[in-house]
This record gives sequence, structure tokens and C-alpha cells, in this order.
Amino acid sequence: MALTDTAIKQAKPASKPYTLTDGDGLSLQVPTTGSKRWHFRFYWHDKQLRISLGIYPDVSLKEARQRREAARALVANNIDPRSHRRAERQKASHAANNTFEAVAGRWHEFRSKKLTKSKKGSAGQASKYLKKDMLPCLGDLPISDISRGDVLELIRRIERRGALVSARKVRTWLNQIFRFAMAEGVVDVNPAADLDIVAETPRPVRHNPFLQVNELPGLLRTVTHYGCAEATRLGIRLLLLTGVRTGELRAATPDQFDLDKGIWLVPPEGVKQLRSRVRTQGNEIPSYVIPLSTQAIAIVQRLMQLRARGARYLLVHRYEPQKMISENTLNTAISRMGYKGRLTGHGIRATISTALNEVGFVEEWIEAQLSHADANQIRAAYNHAEYVEPRRRMMQYWADLLDALEVGVPLPEPEAYMSQIGRPSTDFMSLKRVAVD
Repeated sequence: MALTDTAIKQAKPASKPYTLTDGDGLSLQVPTTGSKRWHFRFYWHDKQLRISLGIYPDVSLKEARQRREAARALVANNIDPRSHRRAERQKASHAANNTFEAVAGRWHEFRSKKLTKSKKGSAGQASKYLKKDMLPCLGDLPISDISRGDVLELIRRIERRGALVSARKVRTWLNQIFRFAMAEGVVDVNPAADLDIVAETPRPVRHNPFLQVNELPGLLRTVTHYGCAEATRLGIRLLLLTGVRTGELRAATPDQFDLDKGIWLVPPEGVKQLRSRVRTQGNEIPSYVIPLSTQAIAIVQRLMQLRARGARYLLVHRYEPQKMISENTLNTAISRMGYKGRLTGHGIRATISTALNEVGFVEEWIEAQLSHADANQIRAAYNHAEYVEPRRRMMQYWADLLDALEVGVPLPEPEAYMSQIGRPSTDFMSLKRVAVD
């Protein structure tokens, strides 16, 4: 006879365990103590086996019958209900261990280890966007359950608040996270691939705006007198005097400088255009050699004096001396000086390139100084060392030009610096000191 809810409720423990049968293999075991438990009996390869279906009343009579029918269907399809349950539990455990948040965390940790010192800030930026945008929407979901629609809705939410640059960054990171998950074998497809096709088009912006030479006097005077940390002012000045990337300056350490020889040796793995060569050729790629003007040497010496004892970097973090200066410090200072939208740290490189090309310096010297890409990547790697002395004269001209522009005295003649003879006799550093004093 089929069981009823009343019969189950009235079944009391006895001196020995006993079983109430419902039919089609479903039964309820009533122990001497403790909870009543549902079981399903079935035949598998001529052996009678039993599988638990849960505890009463957590599993009601109606639900127990539903579970019995599901188990019977498995047997009918030649599937062992016990193996099926183990597989489902493993799947659930796998999903719990591979939520989007868990996989994104592993990706972020793996990615952070691969980044060069100057790029560590981008890892922090990725972490910020994970917490702000990605995890609230996708964090608790098993990553294998996330659809293209889920990803697209997240991107649309960011776009709707007008943060199109943020949306682009999140698209990039989502694509990387799902590619990482595919490599781990956690997902079979990447729902974040090709989302740029449906992305909103951002308004045109002027990337890395730069100044013309006639705009430099005002900038130079502002940098000299602006009320920010001295190290920040000197950092901006060193960008102006060398043309290095902000990341290369941020990662600079005192041991990279030979001030007696007037050179700065940047490890090749820290130079954007050399990293791919380092990965394939290792130590065969020489350091990026930056010749220093007398003005640049003086600034490096002062920055070394300003460093806290034991500090690792030339430009140190304001509150954590063992860390490099934060990623946005120099650009933020330039913006606050009144140059927001007019100049960036990277834009300084364009200013230098434009000015030196206009007065006729050799293009190869300029490109080598700025570590620009070369069609011949191997040649480009070695040009950094090959043109050191011509570049030294060129950058001394540039440093003297900046001093003259700031002070307002006649400008140096570039031809004198292009020759092999050396520097002209005018001491622009002295002129600058007199004018400032």
C-alpha cells in the first residue's frame, strides 16, 4: 500500500528499526532513535542496491517520490544513480570552487606575477574594477554558467553611466579572465570575446596631448614654482630632460645611474619596445642607455638626497618608501598645474620629438633616445647604445634650450651641438640661476 503523510507522521520508533514501503522501490526507514530516512532500492547488474534520498521531514513524501522517479529514469537509461550522484556532487563542488570571483582571483594573482615593476599599477587598477563592477554582477556565479548575455549586460551597465573608458578596460579584463579559465579547463567557451563589435563608440579624444616649444616657458616656470612635493617637480623635470616613459622613470633605481659617465642604464625588461626581445633572447639584449645632460645629472643627484634611508627607488611613494611613486602622481601634478587636457607625461615625449625634428637633429638619434619602435627590432635594441654620444649632445642642447626658454635669454644654436666638437661655451645653467635668484 502506498504511504500517506498521516501514516508517516504516526510511525513511531520501536525496539528495532523497521521499514515502511511506498512502492516502486521507495521506502522509509524508521530507526530506534533519530530521523526517518528515505531509500530507493533498485537492481543493477542483477544485484539489489540501495541509495539514500534524504531525511524526513526535510524531504517530504511528494519530493521523495519525485526523487524516486528521477532515479528510476536513470536506471532505465543504464545509468547508476550512485555514480550520477557522485558526478553531480563533484560538479557542484567544482562550480563552488570556480565561481567568477574565484577564477578572477587566480587570474589576477597570476597576472600580477608577470607584470614588470612599472606596470604593477595596472594590477591595482584591475583589482579596483573587479570590486566595483565585475564582482557585484558576476562574482557569485559559477564561471561556467555565465553567458554572453550576462557579460554584455555588465558592459551595458557601465556604458549607461557614461564610463566608456572603464567599459573598454572591463571588456579587456573579462576577455583575459575567460581566456585564463579556458586554459585552466574550467570553461569551454569565452563569452567575453569580440564584445568590442557591440561596444559604444567613445567620443574622439586627444590622446597624450603635448605642447609646442612656444608653450614651454610657462610650463617650465610653473614646474619650478608649483607647490607640490619637490620630488614630484623634479620627476616632471627629469621627464622633460630625458624623454623616458613615465613607467621607466617610476621604476628607476639608484644603481641604474652612472653619474660619473653621465648615463642611465634601464634594464631591457623595463623598456616597452624591448620586452618581447628579452623574452626570446634573454641577456643578449643590452640595457637601454640614456645619456644625461648636466642638468639631468644634477636632478638625479638631488633626488638621491631626498630619498628616505633604505628606499629602493629613485622616486618613492609618499607614504610607503619601499614602493615606487604611484602610477598617477606625475600626470595628476601636471593636470593640477593647469595643463589638464593639454599635456601628459607621455605627451612630453611628443613635445621633445617634434622640437628636435624641427631643428634638424638626426631622426635615428631622436628615435633611439625615445626608444621608439623600429622596423628592424634587433637594430633598434642596439641603437640605444650605438648613438649614445650624438644623443648626449642632442639632449644637452635640449636641456640648454629649456633653461633658456624658462629664463628668457637667447636660445642656443642647435648646429653647435650637432657637430663632433662639443658644447658651446655659454653656460645656460648659470644664466638660469642668475635669473631665478
